[in-house]
Amino acid sequence: MLSCAPFRTADVSIETFEYWALILGVGGLVAYMAFIVYDLGKQSKAGKFGMFVLFLALGLGLLGFLLKTIIVEFVLR
Repeated sequence: MLSCAPFRTADVSIETFEYWALILGVGGLVAYMAFIVYDLGKQSKAGKFGMFVLFLALGLGLLGFLLKTIIVEFVLR
């Protein structure tokens, strides 16, 4: 009979895996979004000020998301 897991598995709890997957997944999506904004500014030939405005809007959106998460954590405790 063939084994589904021929290699020794790491002793990682589900909670630890979910925590790191969330951190890396959200971080990866934010980095990808930053690349998309940079590429958009580059293709539209936006100057320094235009790039600044694009990244400011991205940064404010990210800051709002993080603040919402932090506020909800403190309110629910």
